[in-house]
Amino acid sequence: MSDRNNRISPDWWTKTLAGAVLGLTLAFAAAGLFAWHGPGGLSAPNKAQAVMWSVIWLWMPVFSLVYLFRTGRQAVLCLAVANAVAYGLWWV
Repeated sequence: MSDRNNRISPDWWTKTLAGAVLGLTLAFAAAGLFAWHGPGGLSAPNKAQAVMWSVIWLWMPVFSLVYLFRTGRQAVLCLAVANAVAYGLWWV
C-alpha cells in the first residue's frame, strides 16, 4: 500500500469534534423532546431516569456515524441543521 492510502483524513478532527459536541447537543434535544412530548409528559413515573439514560443511546450512534460524512465541513453543517430542527421543535 502506498503512503497516500494510509493517511488519516485531514478532517478527522473536525468530524470528531462535530460528533462529540453537535452529536451530544442533538442527543440532549432528542431526549428533551421525548421527555416533553412522550407518553405521560413530564409527570410520568420513572421517566426522568429513562430520559437520562437515553442520551447516551442517542449520542453514540451519531458520534460513530459522523465518520461516514465525506468531509468534516459536511458533518458540521448537517449536524448543525439537525440541531436547529430539533431545538426548533421545542417551540412547536
